[in-house]
Amino acid sequence: MGSKRICIALLTLVLCAAAATAKPPPAAAARNMLVGIYDPVQPFVNPGKTFPMLVSLRAQIIRLNLDWGAVVAKTRPEHPTDPSDPAYDWSVFDQVVLNAAKHKIQILFTIYGTPRWANGTKKGLNRAPRQMLFLKQFATAAAKRYSGTFKRSDDTVLPAVRKWLAWNEPNNPVFLQPQWAKVNQRKFIPIAAKNYARMCEAVWSGVHSTGLRNEVVACGATDPHGHNAARSRRPSISPLAFLFALKKYGLRHFDAYAHHPYYSRPSDSPTTMPKAKTVITLANINLLSGLLTKLYGNKKLWITEYGYQTRPPDTIFGVSWRNQARYLTKAYAIARKNPHITMMLWFLLRDESRLSGWQSGFFTAAGKKKPSYDAFRRLPH
Repeated sequence: MGSKRICIALLTLVLCAAAATAKPPPAAAARNMLVGIYDPVQPFVNPGKTFPMLVSLRAQIIRLNLDWGAVVAKTRPEHPTDPSDPAYDWSVFDQVVLNAAKHKIQILFTIYGTPRWANGTKKGLNRAPRQMLFLKQFATAAAKRYSGTFKRSDDTVLPAVRKWLAWNEPNNPVFLQPQWAKVNQRKFIPIAAKNYARMCEAVWSGVHSTGLRNEVVACGATDPHGHNAARSRRPSISPLAFLFALKKYGLRHFDAYAHHPYYSRPSDSPTTMPKAKTVITLANINLLSGLLTKLYGNKKLWITEYGYQTRPPDTIFGVSWRNQARYLTKAYAIARKNPHITMMLWFLLRDESRLSGWQSGFFTAAGKKKPSYDAFRRLPH
């Protein structure tokens, strides 16, 4: 383990040095950065209040989970690239797309969750499909259904969705397992990165196989943390090591890269540099964009989750309501000045009711409005 830690430390130093020395081409600040919200619950369960609220907040885009295994394809379709296959259940997603279009709000769909029939009957949605063709076919069906021209049996033409995200936080074992695989007695490989490189290629090729114009597929959506300790109880992969491994394992095609640069401690502001070399927050996100440029050229960077939890109710990881509003304003200003960042999404409209969940919403679970609501409304577009 001592030699492994040394190797990991050296790898981290090499990656940080590579990212720091990468010099992306000059570019103007991202004045046209999309400003939006990711709330995986409220647009579905309470659309009558949620969509007018999104309009009031001046949200341009919302991120939603397109649940492959949990909802749409619980049973295996006979014609998997045909969105009309009777095994598919798109009903809740059709309605949310119609609601978003009615209120002139774009959607970013995250394709996530492998059905049990596609992952070799392993338990959990956080497993790679045993054949990447299954994922590619589903992405094709989804892109066809939300092409802007698909007509349902009731003659409703569904609005277009043009932005897609392949999975969520694949460097985190909660969302993709396993993270590391043992090759021999002394060597481990970041198997999550190896699998995800193929998963991202599958989503990208599936969406683009439709030939539709202006389709954009993002990969990554990485967790800001990751310790690279393969033998630990909760192994994970740091963002820079994960990106480096994606290149090594053959990821070639994606249109944008996504990351979730959350803070590490409640004492951190958006400009506080993380103590751990393996962490990528908003304060040192140039390390990530630098490595991205070095490996893949001038790719755009999307922040598809960001937020600060509040105290109350979270007495451990939360900040004051006033600081949440202040940090929101500062964070969006930082992102807007970065020429690589073209989208930034705040996580949650309303706090989760369980304390073990997330409390970064503009409203408490009981519906009380926080100052961050007005701070978000005032953001420049």
